[in-house]
Amino acid sequence: MKFTRTMVRSALALSAICTFASAQAQMTPVGNWHNIDDKTGEIKSLIQITESNGAVTGRIDKLLRKEADQKAVCKECTDDRKDKALLGLEIIRGARKAADKDVWEGGKILDPENGKDYTLRMTPIEGGKKLEVRGSIAFFGRTQTWVRVP
Repeated sequence: MKFTRTMVRSALALSAICTFASAQAQMTPVGNWHNIDDKTGEIKSLIQITESNGAVTGRIDKLLRKEADQKAVCKECTDDRKDKALLGLEIIRGARKAADKDVWEGGKILDPENGKDYTLRMTPIEGGKKLEVRGSIAFFGRTQTWVRVP
């Protein structure tokens, strides 16, 4: 089969579109993530982030620490998550994509270790391979870098 210039150009254009779309699809917090302990560098859990009607939520899908109690509950929570199992617990609520930026904000993130909700800001970095997750109260906060699970 002989390829014409038009066929080659079309194939190259399609390839470029697919590559761009794939890269863009990764510049989102939606997916599976390992969150990392700030002090030990150990993977703590697998978090699954999903989107519905423009808002993202995140749940603990697996507890991955060696000593993790798979039947643990959120004892420190003070809202509807009090005494709920950590597995399946919704820790991210209500974040939305900021206009014209690859940033999701306006939601809350729960730290199940202390039961506190923090204002949330998530920013995909390194082509979507990592996610900067910032929780803050007023001017005080902490940023973690989560790693996408392929």
